[in-house]
Amino acid sequence: MAAKKLRVLLADDHPVVLAGVKALLLGDPAIEVVGEARDGRAAVRLARALAPDIAVLDLSMPGLAGIDVAKHLRQDCPDCKVVALTVHEDGAYLRQLFEVGGVGYVLKRSVGEDLLRAVHAVAEGGSYLDPALRARAAGPADPAAPAAEGGSALSEPELSDREIKVLCLTAAGYSNKTIAGRLGIAIKTVETYKTRAMGKLGFHSRVEIVRYVLGKGWFDHE
Repeated sequence: MAAKKLRVLLADDHPVVLAGVKALLLGDPAIEVVGEARDGRAAVRLARALAPDIAVLDLSMPGLAGIDVAKHLRQDCPDCKVVALTVHEDGAYLRQLFEVGGVGYVLKRSVGEDLLRAVHAVAEGGSYLDPALRARAAGPADPAAPAAEGGSALSEPELSDREIKVLCLTAAGYSNKTIAGRLGIAIKTVETYKTRAMGKLGFHSRVEIVRYVLGKGWFDHE
């Protein structure tokens, strides 16, 4: 018999972010996305109707904020595990989420394998905290040492505007043909931009593109 898939509900008010996260999760054969919501109240309604195993929520949504959605789910869907996928790195948000029953916290800038790890970790009864927040909680080994981010930023490859656009559209789930039509260029040209950008970044899969675009915040400006 085939193993039962993890049933996941997604909620984010940015449709392109929603599409990117959905594509990322569907790349895992153990996960099934059973519903998508664009605001907090819709997320609560869908959770009540669909009884998902896991709800992946943005914390800043219209109608009802993610923290309030988590409160409702703790009462109405106690078996549903809540994972936040958010831009908020403030410890106050993290504390609030866990206080209302949340069990996972992933930053959008480090999504990708981290979100997949979070989904599987909470499904197995554990909790998950984004590695960046774990590192911050641990504190720097040497407060006087220069920040590592500064060095990595200097060595980050430079992408052209067109390469960035192609990566954003690819991460959003568009085919090469659709991207070509939207940008008014040939399909072969799209393939060239994508191959060149992935080569610069050392990427080999669309999952890496989705993670990178989400982390850069480019979805919000698509």
